[in-house]
Amino acid sequence: MSQKDSVCSRSYFVVVMVFVHVYILNVMALLLYVYYTSESAHSTTDSGAPPTTVQGAGPPQGQLLPTAPEPEPEPEPEPAPPRLQDSALGRLHRLEGIKVGHLQKVDLVPNKVHYLKTLSLKPLLFEIANFLSEEECKLVIHLAKLKGLQESQIMPSDLQQEAIDEMDISKEEIFNLLDYNQDGQLQMKEVLTHTRFGDGVWITPENVREIYTGLEADPDGNGLLSLEEFKQLNTNAFQTYLRQRGVQKTELVRNSKHTWLYQGEGAHQILRTVRRRVIRLTQLPPEIVEHSEPLQVVKYDQGGHYHAHHDSGPIYAETSCFHTKLVANGSTPLETSCRYVTVLFYLNNVSGGGETAFPVADNRTYDELSLIQNEVDLRDTRRNCDRANLLVKPVQGTALFWYNYLSDGEGWVGEQDEYSLHGGCVVTRGTKWIANNWINIDPDVQRQIQFQQAISKYTNKETPAEWAVDNIYQDLHVEL
Repeated sequence: MSQKDSVCSRSYFVVVMVFVHVYILNVMALLLYVYYTSESAHSTTDSGAPPTTVQGAGPPQGQLLPTAPEPEPEPEPEPAPPRLQDSALGRLHRLEGIKVGHLQKVDLVPNKVHYLKTLSLKPLLFEIANFLSEEECKLVIHLAKLKGLQESQIMPSDLQQEAIDEMDISKEEIFNLLDYNQDGQLQMKEVLTHTRFGDGVWITPENVREIYTGLEADPDGNGLLSLEEFKQLNTNAFQTYLRQRGVQKTELVRNSKHTWLYQGEGAHQILRTVRRRVIRLTQLPPEIVEHSEPLQVVKYDQGGHYHAHHDSGPIYAETSCFHTKLVANGSTPLETSCRYVTVLFYLNNVSGGGETAFPVADNRTYDELSLIQNEVDLRDTRRNCDRANLLVKPVQGTALFWYNYLSDGEGWVGEQDEYSLHGGCVVTRGTKWIANNWINIDPDVQRQIQFQQAISKYTNKETPAEWAVDNIYQDLHVEL
């Protein structure tokens, strides 16, 4: 029996036992009630006068009436869990795209008109020109430089391999997971798809052939890996091989520097202004936006890039959100950032390259393996940006706004929108500066409500708001 089946069986057993106990308690309470009320009818009436007796019905003279036992006090009912309709969060407002190219006015700044332009419906993606002024863009860059930037990605260490080795999963199970078409051998694109999880070295078809040769992983030279050939490889053999032969920054999944700027109470006026403008743009509850991640500022030098990725991952029963796991009182094997919305700002004009690519925007269908055709990988933003369905050129002050999740149909967060796959094309000339505002919302509304209640305790007068937010998000600055 699988772990999932075992959990389901235990859950079913618990439900049955609870039902049986509740049923027995209800029957006992009903018998006590009938007994007590029938005996009470022989004592007094509502007016206090002795009741009229029927001959032969009462007890002998001088015999005491039996006393009904005192009913046991019923336990206090447990408070119902918080519900969406009972909370101050309410239903999440979601903008309408109408159709590609549609323009709609938005009220962001007094005495100034902004237009929201629909760029795609899958994902639901908008562009807002002049969202930031030139002065605001320059100030954000200046604040980022003062804060100091760090490398967005470092080389994966051997700790990654140790963690993989500790997983209770066999080589056969891994092979079957990678063998999408279940033909008993791993094709090039199946191997490439395997190497695209998280940060690491960006594996190309040329890399795969180089590794096969170096590790003698494909002795028959047919470009395919059988199960027996796969068993000879370490689960992290590709990354390890490339690290040993030396890796350039251009070979990483992303090549950039970044920092985080606090936007809460007490932050720089411009950063507070940007956050309030985002609240007006998204029309989401202010308390959710205020308690989301700080502003991330990113710098791409010439040659900088970020291969296509999702800002947030899919949600399963075994998945928790980074921000609400602090109050969920449980541990899950999978975690993701739960970024419901991305608002990206272009802070400068780029001399060459640096577009934001959406490879499958408004595609009729989405399939992971179809992203690689004839060794052309649509996620590769150093080689194949021009093949993306949608390219957005960086223009200073322009903002992009898209949803990383669909609606659940009831006013809350639904499934991941796989079409939100996007990346940063390689900068061919000059430097590129952008900033990201992510709005974190847990698809589990109860956990989100619990998080809002918990975080409010950190933002009282006794605790500096900046310390509270920084403390809560210090380990959550993770991108997928």
